[in-house]
Amino acid sequence: MIDPDVKAQLSSYRQSIDNIDAALVHILAERFRCTKEVGVLKAKYKLPPADPAREEYQIARLRQLAEDAHLDPDFAEKFLNFVIKEVIRHHEQIAADHAEQSAAAR
Repeated sequence: MIDPDVKAQLSSYRQSIDNIDAALVHILAERFRCTKEVGVLKAKYKLPPADPAREEYQIARLRQLAEDAHLDPDFAEKFLNFVIKEVIRHHEQIAADHAEQSAAAR
């Protein structure tokens, strides 16, 4: 039998985790909304979908933030690399769509 105080603590932690997960989803959605707009600008002005210097800066910054928060910086970098790959994939798709629309308008 689990002590009622332990069950209450577990429930409290789990509720916090659920709230954090929800916040993360909303934060990621906002991030992708902003990066979509970046992709639109890049497509409009024929800029490359990837920006290695910006990505390097972001990774270094996130690693430092992770260290400051006592989070594994390797994990944080892997997570950001996943996000960056998705952003680039979206930017490539936006550029392809923009090129098609431009060709059709001619």
